[in-house]
Amino acid sequence: MKRTLLIARREYVAYAKTVGFWLSLLAFPLFAVLGGGIPLLIRSAEPIKVVAVIEEGPAATGLAAAVRASLQSDLDRQNERLREAAEKGQAGAGRAVASISGPKIRLVGPPPAIAETTGPARDAAIKTALDKETPKDRRLDAVVFLSRVDGKPVAQVWTGRANDNDVSGFIRGALRDARRTELLTAAGVAPAVAQEVQSFRPEVKAFSPNAASGGEVSMRDRIPSFIGLGAGFLLWSLVITGASILLNSVMEEKSNKILEVLLSSASATEILTGKVLGVAMLTLSVLVVWGGIGTFGLVSASPETAATVGQVLMHDGLIFYFIAYMIGGYLMYAVLFAAIGAFCETPRDAQTLMGPIMMILVVPMLVMQMALTSPDAPVVKVLSWIPFFTPFLMSARAPSDPPLVEIVLTLIGMFATAALMVWIAGRAFRAGALSDVKLSWKSFGRAITGRG
Repeated sequence: MKRTLLIARREYVAYAKTVGFWLSLLAFPLFAVLGGGIPLLIRSAEPIKVVAVIEEGPAATGLAAAVRASLQSDLDRQNERLREAAEKGQAGAGRAVASISGPKIRLVGPPPAIAETTGPARDAAIKTALDKETPKDRRLDAVVFLSRVDGKPVAQVWTGRANDNDVSGFIRGALRDARRTELLTAAGVAPAVAQEVQSFRPEVKAFSPNAASGGEVSMRDRIPSFIGLGAGFLLWSLVITGASILLNSVMEEKSNKILEVLLSSASATEILTGKVLGVAMLTLSVLVVWGGIGTFGLVSASPETAATVGQVLMHDGLIFYFIAYMIGGYLMYAVLFAAIGAFCETPRDAQTLMGPIMMILVVPMLVMQMALTSPDAPVVKVLSWIPFFTPFLMSARAPSDPPLVEIVLTLIGMFATAALMVWIAGRAFRAGALSDVKLSWKSFGRAITGRG
């Protein structure tokens, strides 16, 4: 046991004392926050587009007014959402919703050089108005020509940027709404009624006897599913990170003949166990740091949400299920990668078996998203019983209260498979560490069966 702990400490210190490890450790939460916040910042900082709207011909009369009414309706809805959020004490969330949900457009009258000309002269005036070299007070972001074809509204949209679809999308929606109102009015529906049909947004509330309040479904009832999905993705990232560290560590020590020296003073089982334990402590350090940063940020930003998350994790021992599945899943894949590393001297050698393993790891990533909305779907339940998928899918399903018998039996199956993997990996690790045989399915199988 002492030798195992010494190897584990050596493995841990080898990475923990490096500056790069801690920089990458702290950089991940930073980039995660930036990845989620930058799109919001970009959207909120995006300048308002100045758009000129022109009606072409008498048949197009009223279309510009319909576009203005549609824009005003969108702005009114944003303001209403902001007001409701502020009343609930979520002004920040309301501002975020308002900043990303509606078009950032300001409608202006067309310049005379565009409105009063036709043909090449008008095209030249449009290009000048859209040119980025034009002074800002006279520059436009888009010019929209409204007309009718066979009585139906159509539009031509000129934009300063060829890939700008915001204005086109807004105009398309506004003309669709205008056409719907016209058809309702033509069918004898009063204009006021047509406007009500156009602007009506029903309020729908969800209720469930399994809700925390016993009635209306709230965010408290949705948080467990997101936590379960997050736990599955976290385990996946830890398996990839920890297993890669193990694989590279074993490959490096084999190529430098360090493994042979270690085997002269400790058994293959002790070395394998020590390495797995050392990298496990390393990933635990990562979890502690990430968890501390996340907890601090959540408590600072929203103490009520942090308290709710804590209640969810402690409800029916949910956190202990996460820990159990995380340990079993990590153990299965860690010993497998360590055994593969014992047969490899270069990363290219490992690609023979790494490909199939990564294909296996992709499956739960795809199915976990289904587990969020349909945790009892047959494909999700069936795959949950496969030990290599169990830790990911059951972590995602655990918050939805699956039958206790499923939890118990999948845990037993997972840990039984993990024990088998430890035995297989131990034999393969020793055989690979003491031989120069190139990695292949045949050599790996012979090592497991003891014939290598």
